[in-house]
Amino acid sequence: MSKILILTNHSYMLYRFRLELIQALMKSHEVVLSMPFVGHEEDFQALGLRCIETDIDRRGINPATDLKLFHTYQRLLKEEKPDLVITYSIKPNIYGGLACRIAGVPYCANVQGLGTAFQRKGLAQFVTVLYKLALGKAKTVFFENRENAEEFCRRGILSAEKETILPGAGINLERYSYVPYPENKAIHFLYLGRIMKEKGMDELFAAMRRLREKFGAGMVLDIVGFFDDEGYKAQVDQLVAEGIAVYHGFQSDPLPYYTAADCVVLPSYHEGMSNVLLEAAATGRPVITSDIPGCREAVEDGKTGLLCKA
Repeated sequence: MSKILILTNHSYMLYRFRLELIQALMKSHEVVLSMPFVGHEEDFQALGLRCIETDIDRRGINPATDLKLFHTYQRLLKEEKPDLVITYSIKPNIYGGLACRIAGVPYCANVQGLGTAFQRKGLAQFVTVLYKLALGKAKTVFFENRENAEEFCRRGILSAEKETILPGAGINLERYSYVPYPENKAIHFLYLGRIMKEKGMDELFAAMRRLREKFGAGMVLDIVGFFDDEGYKAQVDQLVAEGIAVYHGFQSDPLPYYTAADCVVLPSYHEGMSNVLLEAAATGRPVITSDIPGCREAVEDGKTGLLCKA
């Protein structure tokens, strides 16, 4: 039986969005997971998977920390001797890809959105060079929307032949099925995701304040997620104190929150393919989201939701 090693930066995200894929791979392969333990690692282990805890500074750009991660991946390849490596997210893609290229191990990468790296000129040039080095020998690179794939072509990172476009991770329609609309006294907007600037928090909070001024207590924002930027904690606390928002914290099961919502809002600036929008639509909830790659594909504008300028 061949061995597949999966490198990712978040155990919870892997479980939420790739569980069915991993279960399918397990039918004919030995699968080993390398990731930070931030939730669901015990669920993976209960399935019979071997999980290797791997520290990753997901948002930092410290060269010493990243070099340590690269050496960690090199050691993992020597110890595990995988037949194939699959990587998810920017640092596993880059440093795992470089380690695989040097070791001559076959690998596939997944680009789940461009994030902010390509928005800052100096950083974009640096990341472009790293991606070229890391992905040059990849068997294929998976993208979740065509615009992201075309950006990699424009930058000379990859040829079109090495790109495979998937319509997102997909969702389980047996779990996310239509639920009748709620009968709420107030209109409940739901934001579900990481709380950070790139997800449009500034615009979302400003919009909710304007709605509160116009409609009073008839509008409520439910926030479900964790702080990827602790700077927003004080703003959320203030919105809660004013009765504009209800903060539910991180929730491992988002389904009850979709069910209770009147509308799901995602004013994001960067997405690969938003699972939140797919889950909301499958549950039967309209969405308001940014007209950007990774969001617009999930919406029939004016029918299942509204697209807005980012």
